[in-house]
Amino acid sequence: MALRRGLAELIIIAANAEPLEIALHLPLLCVDKNVRYVFVRSKTALGRACNIRRKVIACAIVKKIRSPLVQQINTLQSEIEKFCGSRI
Repeated sequence: MALRRGLAELIIIAANAEPLEIALHLPLLCVDKNVRYVFVRSKTALGRACNIRRKVIACAIVKKIRSPLVQQINTLQSEIEKFCGSRI
């Protein structure tokens, strides 16, 4: 929802989603919306990172103007760009 509404700054997708087809549309949508995305190995670890006990296939990072996380989000996006060599 956040991606389609234009609110997402970064999309994180679990590479071990089963079936994988449920997450394969997300990179294309990210490209259309000009939003960075990254794959992580485990949907279980992604769920833990989201502070949820269930497995998570994908999540969106939404940047709020006055959020204390803005600097961390910017740093994470910069690190992803360095790792990948260009904007995702």
